[in-house]
Amino acid sequence: MLTDINRMRIVKIEQVRKESPTVKSLFFRDRFSAEARPGQFVMVWIPGVDEIPLSLSSINSDGLSSVTVAEVGEATRALTQRKVGDLIGIRGPFGNSFKIIKGRVLVVGGRIGMAPLMPLIEDLIENHVEVKVILGARTRDELVFLDRLEILLSAGIDLTVTTDDGSYGVKGIVTDVLEKNLSTERFNGIYACGPEGMLYKVYLLAERHKTPLQVSLERIMRCAIGICGSCVIGKYRVCRDGPVFTSDQLREVEDEFGRFKHDFNGRKVPL
Repeated sequence: MLTDINRMRIVKIEQVRKESPTVKSLFFRDRFSAEARPGQFVMVWIPGVDEIPLSLSSINSDGLSSVTVAEVGEATRALTQRKVGDLIGIRGPFGNSFKIIKGRVLVVGGRIGMAPLMPLIEDLIENHVEVKVILGARTRDELVFLDRLEILLSAGIDLTVTTDDGSYGVKGIVTDVLEKNLSTERFNGIYACGPEGMLYKVYLLAERHKTPLQVSLERIMRCAIGICGSCVIGKYRVCRDGPVFTSDQLREVEDEFGRFKHDFNGRKVPL
């Protein structure tokens, strides 16, 4: 099975959706991606440029899946410039996935970190879990998936939006809202994805309030199958052991989590 999912498949881009001035979602049909679980990622090959890891932001049984990409470098810029009908390569899905926690949960997403959380939220709703979502960005223009989340309000989710500059929703950061929720209510678990500095604060709050946590981490990935070691954090390889990590695992890598990552040369660099 690993041989099958690790084999490059060429797919056609069927839809392109602009999520923000610098973020786009690309939709394609791929049998293996349609069978993925929330939290898993694929390696996306941009012909003539590079191959990069991206979380699946849509997983649909009809075969239409998506990745969401922010323009931050050469490869991501090239990918955001692709149009309907263009071809890209897909390997995967790889890694583990979020585990469903019954009861009441908090889902915390910062910026592009909402990408792997969107299929999770839809899964939680299907499993009759009570979901509170905290979505954050620096400004209104950088908020992604707000339209998808507002549609899910009819399914019963509770949504709080924060912006650093107060241009939309609550002025402030997601961890301020998270702290208020944890101080006044009880939850069975927290899910989070976003900048690692934010995730570290979420982790500290989850530990303080003794609430189980699952986070999706991002690291440099070349092979996606645990061979090259470029994505290591402590004793774990994010591509193989993650990208979703639990509270127990994060305690084991506290000396690196939120502090360091490895660059393309394998050196530790501060986050």
